[in-house]
Amino acid sequence: MSDWGMDDFLIRAALAGVAVALVAGPLGAFVVWRRMAYFGGALSHTALLGVALGFLLGLEPAVGVVCVVVVMALMLGRVQRIHGISLDTLLGVVAHAGLALGLIIASTLDSVRIDLMGYLFGDILAVGWADVVWVWGTSILILVALSKVWHGLLNATVHADLAQVEGTNVRLMDTVFMVILALVVALAMQVVGILLVTAMLIIPASSVRRIAKTPEGMAIYSVIVGVIAVCAGLWGSYEWDTPAGPSIVMASTVMFLLGQIKLRRG
Repeated sequence: MSDWGMDDFLIRAALAGVAVALVAGPLGAFVVWRRMAYFGGALSHTALLGVALGFLLGLEPAVGVVCVVVVMALMLGRVQRIHGISLDTLLGVVAHAGLALGLIIASTLDSVRIDLMGYLFGDILAVGWADVVWVWGTSILILVALSKVWHGLLNATVHADLAQVEGTNVRLMDTVFMVILALVVALAMQVVGILLVTAMLIIPASSVRRIAKTPEGMAIYSVIVGVIAVCAGLWGSYEWDTPAGPSIVMASTVMFLLGQIKLRRG
């Protein structure tokens, strides 16, 4: 492979990763504020079910993932409100059941060979230009939607009762948040894989939580950390021949640890 060829696939990977970091940063801030880290993990586990159903029904796997994850997000929010089930218990059941059912359906598809490792841990180095366009287009739509509901979502997150009194439709904000979160999970899955999606949401936001002075500042800093993690992870993967998705997550984790050390010394 020529140097130009290597540059080309690294550029595509970096563009896709940066696009995911742009949306995962601000949304991850909400996930951290709402203490919904396990919620994102549960949704990401059900993504494999979407992949399997996509192949089973003859759809694009990405379409299957978006449909399944959005439906799961809405169902989780609905069931939580109606039955008052412990959220941790509910998420644990959904996460493992969704992953298991996805694996079972995938095993029955004799005519289709599914790259489970690619879906579980991501394959950002294999993204094509069509994937880059799709990831950026979806990211821009998500950012536009998030900007429209930012203040309402923030009010509902900080104090739901007070926001309701002031005229914010808290239930609508919760539903919109879950749909956007589901779309980001489906988007990030292609970059770091099903099992590592939550890391893209949680770690950058957690890294800057004690540094940021405002919610908007935390969202921006989360994006910066995410973009640096993508670039550093790809560089490390290229230099040391390590898996790209996990390398991005580890780069983000290193920044998180360095930030904690600096804050402790400061």
